[in-house]
Amino acid sequence: MAGRWIETWEPEDETFWREKGERVARRNLWFSVLSEHIGFSIWTLWSVMVLFMGPEYGIDPAGKFFLISTATLVGALVRVPYTFAVARFGGRNWTVFSAVSLLVPTLAAFWVMEPGTSYATFVAVAALTGIGGGNFASSMTNINAFFPLRRKGWALGLNAGGGNIGVPVVQLVGLLVIGTLGASHPRIVLGVYIPLIVLAAVCAALYMDNLRPVKNDTGAALEAVRDPHTWIMAALYIGTFGSFIGYSFAFGLVLQTQFGRTPLQAASLTFIGPLLGSLIRPVGGRLADRYGGARITLATFAAMAAATGVVIHASGNASLPVFLTGFTALFVLTGLGNGSTYKMIPGIFHAKALARGLDAEAAAAHGRRLSGAAMGLIGAVGALGGLAINLAFRQSFQAAGTGTAAFWSFLAFYGVCFTLTWAVYLRRPAPVPTRAPLGYAEV
Repeated sequence: MAGRWIETWEPEDETFWREKGERVARRNLWFSVLSEHIGFSIWTLWSVMVLFMGPEYGIDPAGKFFLISTATLVGALVRVPYTFAVARFGGRNWTVFSAVSLLVPTLAAFWVMEPGTSYATFVAVAALTGIGGGNFASSMTNINAFFPLRRKGWALGLNAGGGNIGVPVVQLVGLLVIGTLGASHPRIVLGVYIPLIVLAAVCAALYMDNLRPVKNDTGAALEAVRDPHTWIMAALYIGTFGSFIGYSFAFGLVLQTQFGRTPLQAASLTFIGPLLGSLIRPVGGRLADRYGGARITLATFAAMAAATGVVIHASGNASLPVFLTGFTALFVLTGLGNGSTYKMIPGIFHAKALARGLDAEAAAAHGRRLSGAAMGLIGAVGALGGLAINLAFRQSFQAAGTGTAAFWSFLAFYGVCFTLTWAVYLRRPAPVPTRAPLGYAEV
């Protein structure tokens, strides 16, 4: 695929950044956000489609949770190859291709979305929408290469937050259709997205660039896989992004199943949490730039545990207003945590490089090299947290008819994440000579 290639890219050089780099990086960021935004909408499409699936479809709540779990799983798995595709094909070129490919699941859903379609067909089509989840990994890897370390928290937070907004937007489109035409017209939602997908692909082709210096580095990938911090950050990202995407998929179904909301009532509430969580993600990145990602992440997990306690109380007492308050707070906190954890990733590898004695320029290059390789893996594992959340809800509703048991398991996991963040990145390192004095509180 032909495309525009930039041969030299030195974002850490302040003169280069001021005279040329920032303008180009910002342009690529905005159109990356557009494509990723549409990708998130398609990935979470079935969180809306299940609201249209009344009794005539013959699918019980457990079956609907499995549909959205299938989309979550595929979206997590494709993030790994999507990460490496940027270096292989170019960020612009891959953005064009990945945007166009979203037509496949959208047109497939348009074709099958009616009563009488077999459940196996719905599962297969839901799986196809998972490719929208891969757009996040390629987009984040691409934008990570464009920006200097001092601006990564803001840039990655804005890129991811703008993409995440695709979740509440598709839910708002679903609400508009259900509210005006009723729950028997799901194809209108799909028809809205077909021209938007084409628009995202055309804009990427016209306004984005490929970076020649970005290359797949097998050594960096293997080093990132062997580094324990990759897996620690993946666990933390399960707690933040896994929660965001899992709750985004499940929220409407929980309202329908546990609180007896109609499709219109559920749709009118479903979008609020994902919208707030998406909007606040750049704030999490900005706060991490200022105060350190580890500090913001630690505070986020403490607050998430408290909000989950509120949700458990409301679930046990069937109090919808309190439940909505606690759940909305969870969405906001996941957005903050998403921004802060992604800020931590390049900072950790940069800090390790400095501790090894590399000079500032070499350390920055090393941090970009390893963080780019690690981001795809961390993003994939984090997205699997969304699968775990939906499977936990499915089991909880099958066994007890409520989501309370699932929320208890989420509370326990947030406690683990809090402890892990403090123990690894904030507790004062022991004075062991072989241990590098990492400034992790600042990452």
